[in-house]
Amino acid sequence: MSRENILLIPNGDAAITIVFDEPISESLSQKIIYLSEKLKLNFEEQIIEVIPAYQSLTVCFHPLAEIRTRLQKSSIAILNDYQERPPSTQKVIEIPVCYEEAFAPDIKKVAERCGLTINEVIRLHSEPVYLVHMLGFTPGFLYLGGLDQRLYCQRKATPATRVPAGSVGIGGTQTGIYPQSTPGGWQIIGRTPLQLFTPNQKNAYVAEPLAKIKFSPISEKTFAKLQEVKE
Repeated sequence: MSRENILLIPNGDAAITIVFDEPISESLSQKIIYLSEKLKLNFEEQIIEVIPAYQSLTVCFHPLAEIRTRLQKSSIAILNDYQERPPSTQKVIEIPVCYEEAFAPDIKKVAERCGLTINEVIRLHSEPVYLVHMLGFTPGFLYLGGLDQRLYCQRKATPATRVPAGSVGIGGTQTGIYPQSTPGGWQIIGRTPLQLFTPNQKNAYVAEPLAKIKFSPISEKTFAKLQEVKE
């Protein structure tokens, strides 16, 4: 990869952001995760955190570690040696989702805007296998790629002040899951009873970048049973 394909941006006095001039894709996400792992290995004691995103990687390092220039050179060298990888074949994680009205306040609106029935919205949303491109916004929030174009729907003009934990939403061309109760502007079309973020456990997140996700429709009764098991 040539220097022309990436942009290295200083981000304060203790971070750099590497921006990729490529469209969002699984292959780009693989490249970003590969780079993040290599940099953590090469600069193990100096790097505090790596933050992968759709088309960028931010690397935070100790302020007293004068490694910015070395990080930039190392990033270019790693990417020049990178070999494209086949799509991930890891096991698909099934996420149960109740699309019934009690948990899907915006599903009727999405159906109307997209010219679909509610059942078609559920089918089109639950059929694909989604790729986790990144986590962000709040701890454990999954940004998923692979939403059917027929479900593209604008965010709310006025965000909701509280979106319940586990809510599944559509925002523009994306779909994702709210791991905690927070404000939010996505159209909510369902909810999962699963706990997506458990901070005191070794594996705090239900999925990491490059994981594959599939939504499995469940009834309100099944939701209640799974909720009881979780509690």
